[in-house]
Amino acid sequence: RDVERSRGLGDVYKRQNITLMRMKQLFATSYQLIERTSTEFVRYLYNEIRWGNRLIAITGARGSGKTTLMLQYIKEHYTAYSNEALYASLDNIWFFRHSLLELADEFHKMGGKTLFLDEVHKYPTWSVEIKNIYDSYPDMKVVFTGSSLLEIHKGEADLSRRAVIYHLHGLSFREFLMFEYGHKVETVTLSDILTRHVEIAMNVGKVIKPLVAFKEYLSYGYYPFYKEDKVLYHEKLLATLNIILDVDLPSTEKIDYYSIGKMKKLFAILAELVPYIPNVSALSKELEVTRISLLNYLFYLQKAQGLLLLDKEASGIKQLAKPEKIYLGNTNYAYALGGDKTDVGNVRETFFFNQTRVLHAVTYSPKVDFILDGTYSFEIGGKNKTKEQLREVPNGYLALDNIEVGYGNQIPLWIFGLMY
Repeated sequence: RDVERSRGLGDVYKRQNITLMRMKQLFATSYQLIERTSTEFVRYLYNEIRWGNRLIAITGARGSGKTTLMLQYIKEHYTAYSNEALYASLDNIWFFRHSLLELADEFHKMGGKTLFLDEVHKYPTWSVEIKNIYDSYPDMKVVFTGSSLLEIHKGEADLSRRAVIYHLHGLSFREFLMFEYGHKVETVTLSDILTRHVEIAMNVGKVIKPLVAFKEYLSYGYYPFYKEDKVLYHEKLLATLNIILDVDLPSTEKIDYYSIGKMKKLFAILAELVPYIPNVSALSKELEVTRISLLNYLFYLQKAQGLLLLDKEASGIKQLAKPEKIYLGNTNYAYALGGDKTDVGNVRETFFFNQTRVLHAVTYSPKVDFILDGTYSFEIGGKNKTKEQLREVPNGYLALDNIEVGYGNQIPLWIFGLMY
């Protein structure tokens, strides 16, 4: 018995040593990624996150910069090559043979203070194990990222009451000016824009010609990975949406590949029609699916950041409600799909909707293009657009393309990209 017990203990120690060796591999990968991460440009969300909380969730589309955000924070706030912080992606092969709980336990024993976990939707029991870590190690913090499709409250363990949840959107036009040109422009509020847009435009115009940069941004500036290869960016953008639908969606929702195929077809149809006032019956018939299935597909495409759905009321994402109007998720999709034939009117409206929705409730109106916060009415157009549609509309404004500086209630469209 003593011999058997000795062998058993030997096996335990052997497994522990193997685990520690592989932990060292995770640390080595983490150190290398942190070392290579630049802190010269940081996304808007970096300074909005309350990093002191014990459990932080960051969701966002692929390529929006969630991983870089975490690595930058580690680099800025922890000693180099420290054991106190560890970055690990949950699609790492390490997790094929080890659990997240094992990682947390070993990390805690080594004096670890904060776990930074990437791509949690790739790990089947992520919510249960993160809840267990939160409950079992009260002196340890966890920051985790997941797909924009991830719904924190839908996991096997509802983390919404424990986690502080943030969503990372694509680059704003303001961030693009910094990322591409190195020009720092301060954020402005909607109130600033409505009352001080001439002053704002003049100040920006002192350091850069905004219309030139604006055209670039509309074509390729929404996701930071455009810098890897501008020539192939549009191709990679569409490939990324495919990966979101093929990989991320099945890992977060119970959905089959038949439905994914239908969603891709729906996206292709809508891309040729936007901005589109949906005829649900006609779309359902063309796709050969039920009304409920079609509305579900629209909901998933919105969560995947492929579409923007405009509703009458600002009550959040309603899965089974028919939207009043449909747009592509951002202007880069328009150029990726339309090239030189891209409709400029669609691009203008898409930009305005995409940028203002981050901080404001954007709703449908039969009289004007958009209403913000239920109060301010906006018509979008080119520099020659008249005020005719605003004649009987209170708090009405024109957001106009191809003008550097506005006047009165005529505001340059590009300025609405400075709000985050």
